[in-house]
Amino acid sequence: MQAVKEKLHDMSVLRKAKAEAKAEEKVEKELAKARVEVAHEVRLAKEAEAEMDLHVARAGMIAENEMAMYANNPPTSFVPSAAANISMASGMALDGTPCTIYMAGTPASKKLL
Repeated sequence: MQAVKEKLHDMSVLRKAKAEAKAEEKVEKELAKARVEVAHEVRLAKEAEAEMDLHVARAGMIAENEMAMYANNPPTSFVPSAAANISMASGMALDGTPCTIYMAGTPASKKLL
């Protein structure tokens, strides 16, 4: 009878050890999964930062090119033509050609020409 009790006790200890090892393995897997997720997010953030730096550098180059272009050839001041004195309500474009004016809130059939 004593031998049976010892065997049962040994089996109980074995089951307990297996359960503890399994629980420990589960915790380790969860930690590893969390580390992978963190590494993934860090990679995405680094990629986004590098892409943003690239866009900022491109914008800087474009701005430098524009400034250099205007430094050599400053834009002339705007002098409106005589057609600019024609009222837009008259149905004339700035160049003097007739145009259609769509009045806000009027049906499409009531166009001024």
